[in-house]
Amino acid sequence: MQVAIDISLYPLDENFIPPIKDIIARLERCEGVEVERNRMSTQLRGEFDVVMAALTTEIGTTFERVPKAVFAIKILNNPIN
Repeated sequence: MQVAIDISLYPLDENFIPPIKDIIARLERCEGVEVERNRMSTQLRGEFDVVMAALTTEIGTTFERVPKAVFAIKILNNPIN
Protein backbone atom coordinates (compact mmCIF):
# COMPACT_ATOMS: atom_id res chain seq x y z
CA MET A 1 0.00 0.00 0.00
CA GLN A 2 1.30 3.43 -0.96
CA VAL A 3 1.35 6.19 1.65
CA ALA A 4 2.17 9.87 1.81
CA ILE A 5 3.51 11.21 5.10
CA ASP A 6 3.85 14.83 6.15
CA ILE A 7 6.45 15.23 8.89
CA SER A 8 7.74 18.23 10.83
CA LEU A 9 10.49 18.23 13.45
CA TYR A 10 10.55 20.81 16.23
CA PRO A 11 13.82 20.55 18.17
CA LEU A 12 13.32 22.31 21.49
CA ASP A 13 16.65 24.09 21.29
CA GLU A 14 17.96 27.45 20.11
CA ASN A 15 20.06 25.71 17.46
CA PHE A 16 17.12 23.98 15.75
CA ILE A 17 18.09 24.06 12.05
CA PRO A 18 20.93 21.44 12.05
CA PRO A 19 18.79 18.57 13.44
CA ILE A 20 16.09 19.30 10.86
CA LYS A 21 18.58 19.27 7.99
CA ASP A 22 20.15 16.11 9.42
CA ILE A 23 16.98 13.99 9.49
CA ILE A 24 15.94 15.16 6.02
CA ALA A 25 19.36 14.20 4.64
CA ARG A 26 19.16 10.79 6.30
CA LEU A 27 15.65 10.17 4.97
CA GLU A 28 16.80 11.16 1.46
CA ARG A 29 19.35 8.32 1.61
CA CYS A 30 16.67 5.71 2.40
CA GLU A 31 16.00 3.47 -0.57
CA GLY A 32 12.35 3.39 -1.58
CA VAL A 33 11.46 6.65 0.16
CA GLU A 34 10.64 9.65 -2.02
CA VAL A 35 11.35 12.89 -0.14
CA GLU A 36 10.00 16.33 -1.02
CA ARG A 37 11.11 19.31 1.05
CA ASN A 38 9.22 22.53 1.57
CA ARG A 39 9.40 25.43 4.01
CA MET A 40 6.95 24.09 6.59
CA SER A 41 7.33 20.30 6.47
CA THR A 42 8.73 17.38 4.52
CA GLN A 43 6.65 14.90 2.54
CA LEU A 44 7.59 11.25 2.24
CA ARG A 45 6.06 8.82 -0.25
CA GLY A 46 6.45 5.12 -0.81
CA GLU A 47 5.35 1.70 0.32
CA PHE A 48 3.94 1.76 3.86
CA ASP A 49 6.35 -0.79 5.35
CA VAL A 50 9.41 0.83 3.73
CA VAL A 51 8.54 4.39 4.74
CA MET A 52 7.52 3.45 8.28
CA ALA A 53 10.73 1.43 8.80
CA ALA A 54 12.80 4.41 7.64
CA LEU A 55 10.84 6.75 9.91
CA THR A 56 11.24 4.45 12.90
CA THR A 57 14.99 4.31 12.42
CA GLU A 58 15.51 8.00 11.73
CA ILE A 59 13.18 9.27 14.45
CA GLY A 60 15.02 7.02 16.92
CA THR A 61 18.36 8.42 15.78
CA THR A 62 17.07 11.97 16.18
CA PHE A 63 15.78 11.26 19.69
CA GLU A 64 19.22 9.89 20.61
CA ARG A 65 20.98 13.00 19.24
CA VAL A 66 18.55 15.75 20.26
CA PRO A 67 17.73 15.95 23.99
CA LYS A 68 14.19 17.31 23.45
CA ALA A 69 12.29 17.22 20.19
CA VAL A 70 8.73 17.00 18.89
CA PHE A 71 7.62 15.34 15.65
CA ALA A 72 4.28 16.18 14.04
CA ILE A 73 3.29 13.45 11.58
CA LYS A 74 0.28 13.00 9.30
CA ILE A 75 -0.14 9.79 7.31
CA LEU A 76 -2.37 9.41 4.26
CA ASN A 77 -3.07 6.00 2.75
CA ASN A 78 -3.68 5.66 -0.99
CA PRO A 79 -2.37 9.13 -1.89
CA ILE A 80 -3.31 10.85 -5.11
CA ASN A 81 -0.41 10.93 -7.57
